[in-house]
Amino acid sequence: MHIGKRATAEFIGTFWLVFGGCGSAVLAAAFPKEGVGNLGIGFVGVSLAFGLTVLTMAYAIGHISGCHLNPAVSVGLWAGRRFPASDLLPYIGAQVLGGIAGAGALYLIASGKPGFRLMDGFAANGYETHSPGHYSLMAALIVEIVLTFMFLIIILGSTEGRAPKGFAPIAIGFGLTLIHLIGIPVTNLSVNPARSTGPAVFVGGWALSQLWLFWLAPIVGAALAGAAYHALAGEGKAEEPIVGD
Repeated sequence: MHIGKRATAEFIGTFWLVFGGCGSAVLAAAFPKEGVGNLGIGFVGVSLAFGLTVLTMAYAIGHISGCHLNPAVSVGLWAGRRFPASDLLPYIGAQVLGGIAGAGALYLIASGKPGFRLMDGFAANGYETHSPGHYSLMAALIVEIVLTFMFLIIILGSTEGRAPKGFAPIAIGFGLTLIHLIGIPVTNLSVNPARSTGPAVFVGGWALSQLWLFWLAPIVGAALAGAAYHALAGEGKAEEPIVGD
C-alpha cells in the first residue's frame, strides 16, 4: 500500500492512543464526587485504557500500516529486520503529529473544566520531582529501556509466522497494559516518544526539558530488542499485522 495511506493510518492510530490513553489519565483517573467518594479509574484503569487503544487500532488499521503507533516500535522492527529503513521517517513523522493532535484534542476538552491547570501534568512523562513517585533520572532511564525492550519482544514474537495465529493484538494489548501497571508510578510510563511528545508540547517548560529521556530510552530499548530477537529467532517473517504502543 502507498506510503501516504500507511502514514495517514499511523497518524489516526497514534491520535487515538494519545487521546484515549492520556485522556483516561487526565479526565478519569481521579474523579471525586461529593458524598460518594472517588469514582476515578486509577492506575489500573489508565493502564487498561492504553492497552485497549492498541488492541482496537490493531483491528482497525493493522492491515493498512501494521499499526506501529510508536517511533520506538518502528525502530525496533527495523532493527529486527522486519521493517524497511526507507519508511522510518514517514512513519515517525506521522506518529509524532498524531500524538500532538491527540493531545490537542484532549486539551480542548480538559480545559473546559473550571480549575484545569496544565502545570498539574496533563499526563506528561517525567522524572525526579515530575515523577508520580519522585523516582530518580536513573530509575526512569532503566524502567523505560527495560519495559520498551520487553514490549518489543512481545510484538516481535507474537507477530511472527511461527506464533499462534490471530492472537497478536491481544498479546500486545495486554502486554502494554502490564508495562503500564509497572511503570506509571515511575515516569507516568512512555515507552513511546510520540505519546510523550504530544502532552509535552502543551505543558512546555519542564516537560519539554525532560522529553529527551522519553525519546532516548524507548529507542535504545527497542533497538536492543530488535537485534536480540533477530539473533534468537533468526529471519522470522511477520504473518500478523505488526502492532505497537
